Amino acid sequence: MTGRDGKKVRRRRVFYIPGYDPIHPRRYRELYRKEGAAQAAVSGHEIALRPKTGGGPYGWHVAARIEGAPVETDFEVLVWSDIVRDSMAPGIGATYLQLARTAWIYIASGALPRLVRLRQGPVIAAFYPVLMLLGQLALALLVARGAGAALALSGVPFVGWLGLALAWPVLAWFRRHDNRLYAYYLMHDYAFSARWRGANPPALEARLEAFRDTVAEALRGEVDEVLVVGHSSGAHLAVSVLADLIRAGAAPKGGPALSLLTLGQVVPMVSFLPQAGRLRADLAYLSARDEIAWVDVTAPGDGCAFALCDPVSVSGVAPKGKRWPLVISAAFTRTLSPARWQELRWRFFRLHFQYLCAFDRPGDYDYFRVTAGPMTLGARYAGRAPSKSRIETPLSPYRSVAP
Repeated sequence: MTGRDGKKVRRRRVFYIPGYDPIHPRRYRELYRKEGAAQAAVSGHEIALRPKTGGGPYGWHVAARIEGAPVETDFEVLVWSDIVRDSMAPGIGATYLQLARTAWIYIASGALPRLVRLRQGPVIAAFYPVLMLLGQLALALLVARGAGAALALSGVPFVGWLGLALAWPVLAWFRRHDNRLYAYYLMHDYAFSARWRGANPPALEARLEAFRDTVAEALRGEVDEVLVVGHSSGAHLAVSVLADLIRAGAAPKGGPALSLLTLGQVVPMVSFLPQAGRLRADLAYLSARDEIAWVDVTAPGDGCAFALCDPVSVSGVAPKGKRWPLVISAAFTRTLSPARWQELRWRFFRLHFQYLCAFDRPGDYDYFRVTAGPMTLGARYAGRAPSKSRIETPLSPYRSVAP
C-alpha cells in the first residue's frame, strides 16, 4: 500500500492518541524532538521540528529526510487528558472505594483469571497500585496505633484513640508524593475502565466522535497517508475511532492510505469485561477491512503491555477473513544494546514508552521511520510475517458484540 498516486509518501498526517495521561500534550512533542534526534544520530536520519501552523489539535510539523527521501509530516495529538484529569479527582477515601470496586469487578466478572492466563506481567502491574495503596493504609494505621499506645501511657481514659488522627496525614503525605509512587495514578487508570465494565463513558464517546471527524477531515486533504497511532489504552480508542470512520464511509477510495499503528496495547484489560461489546465489535470489524493497514507492536520486555497478544483473537471475536493486525515484536533485548537494556529493564513505566523512543540497535521497527519516513505503514511491512510467538488463544470470558 502506497500513497494516493501509487508513489512513496511525500506528505503525511499523523494523529497520536495517548494512553491514560493527564499531562499536557507538549510532553509528546518534546519526547519526539529528543528521541528523534537520538535516533537520527544512530540511523542517519535528518529530522527537524517546527511549530504547527493553523488551528485544530495540538501538534507540530516534522521535516525529515529518511532513507534518502524528503517527507513533510503534520503531527497532532488527539487530546483526552481533560477527561483523565476529571476521573482522577476523587480524594483519598474515594480512591480506596475505587480499589474495592475495581477489584470486585475484575474478580466477579471472571476477567481476572483469564487475564492471568494470557499474560502475567500486565496483571502484576495492575496489582501494584492495589498492594501499594493497601501498604500505605497499613503503615498509616501502624503509625496511628503507635501514637495511640504512647498517648495511653498518660493513663487518661480513651485518650489512646486520638492516635487515629495521625492516619489521615500519613495517607495525605503518600498522595502528595504519588508523582514518584504512581499508586493513585494507576489505580485511577484501572478504575476508569472498570467503572463502566468495559463500556465508554458518555464524555469519552463524544470525544471519540470528535476524533473521528478530525481524522475524516484529514482523509479529504492532499496527503499521501493518514496514520493513527494509539499507545497503551489509546490503542483501543484508536480502534474504535477508525472502525466508526470506516462504517461511516469516510475512507474514500483513491484517497490517502489509512494506517493504524498500535503500541504497547492493553486491549484485553477492557475487552475482557462484560460491557465491552462496543470495543469487541470494533475489533472484529476493523480486523477484516481492506481500507486500512494495521500493525500492532509490543515487546515481552514491556511488563505493562499484553505483549504479542493479538487483541482481536484473544478477545474471541476474530471473524472469518481476518486480516489484521500484523502482530510484531519490538524485541527490546535485541534492539537495545546490553548496556541500554540493563539501564532500562527495571524502569517499567519508562519501558512502556520505549516504542516512542530511539533504539540504539534498531530492527525493522523504528518509530521515526514509520511516522516521518517515505513509506506507508502497509508498504513498510508488506510481506512481513507476524511474530511466531504471538498469542491468539481466545480467552475472553465475554464474546458478545454491540449491534
